Amino acid sequence: MEKPGLFTSFGIKGREIRNRIVFPPVVCFGFAGDDGMVTQRNVDHYEQRSREGAGIVITEATAIRPEGRITSGQLGIWSDEHIEGLKKISSIVKGNGALSLIQIHHAGLIGQLGVNPNPAGPSADPANPASRELLRKEIEEIREAFHEAAIRAGKAGFDGVELHGAHGYLLNQFASSHINFREDEYGRNLPGRLKLASLVIRDIRSSCGDEFIIGYRMGANSPTLGDGIQIAVYLEQQGIDLLHVSHGGNLRNLPRPPADFPYNWIVFSGTEIRKHVDIPVIVVNEIKTPERAAWLIENGLADFVALARPILADPQWVGHVKNHGEINLCLSCKPRCKWFTDSRQCPAYLRLTGQPVSEG
Repeated sequence: MEKPGLFTSFGIKGREIRNRIVFPPVVCFGFAGDDGMVTQRNVDHYEQRSREGAGIVITEATAIRPEGRITSGQLGIWSDEHIEGLKKISSIVKGNGALSLIQIHHAGLIGQLGVNPNPAGPSADPANPASRELLRKEIEEIREAFHEAAIRAGKAGFDGVELHGAHGYLLNQFASSHINFREDEYGRNLPGRLKLASLVIRDIRSSCGDEFIIGYRMGANSPTLGDGIQIAVYLEQQGIDLLHVSHGGNLRNLPRPPADFPYNWIVFSGTEIRKHVDIPVIVVNEIKTPERAAWLIENGLADFVALARPILADPQWVGHVKNHGEINLCLSCKPRCKWFTDSRQCPAYLRLTGQPVSEG
């Protein structure tokens, strides 16, 4: 049998995905207003990055509750009023030939003070005296908010949702024994820590049907890779269709890849988790070149590769790779990515569009 490659198709729930490349959920801070409504900047952003591009496009972390945002200016899906704007994004992405998912999200303990001065999670954060533990009634309300958000996603035309269970946000907080100290049914052990996620998955499947794709972005070190593997296996048992393996929001207990593994610990974790599940796995983080992306697919270490910064710097990255064109490379700005600080100041994208690039 011929080895799969970057441009080998893949089937999920009756949909043929044109290639193994994913444009992951990258929050466009400041594109939306405080009301969470889609703006023309959001629409243009997804139009550029889905045209002749990735096989899967995942719309950025979209808040299920106003107080669950990371910060103001984040897309929302907490109201039916958001549906029409989100429909513009899904329509463009699907019209450009990609599978269209939307990541639904609650920040939990991590929300900024301007959004939620008293953030709540599975347990209070010892480092934040303003934080508190969620009441069971509030957990039920959040469960329903995820459920309603998925229903809205279906009405907005998305092929499915990705639950954000990574990067230290709410579902990740519940999953981690280093954060969740509850002694009720939402804590104590792995099934308890994943009870909220499991109930949300069940709710979505019941309301949105078998063909609706439910993905999950998980933190591999939650708190260890061993825990991450157990979480992945359990999520598969609960009916997840697609796993997207990223980090758990902390720098403790980092897995150590073998000396001959040519990628970082996040990618390594994804390849290890894939060995233990039968559903497709997306790996992500610093997979910047076509050669690095192809190696993971060709060697059967991942089913999909997610590339954020390369496609932010060059919206036509996929087409350039496929047609052997010149790629506008991400410049790996230090100390942090300038696109995330202000997308209009990304020097790679400014260079691509012929705009002057400021020094420094």
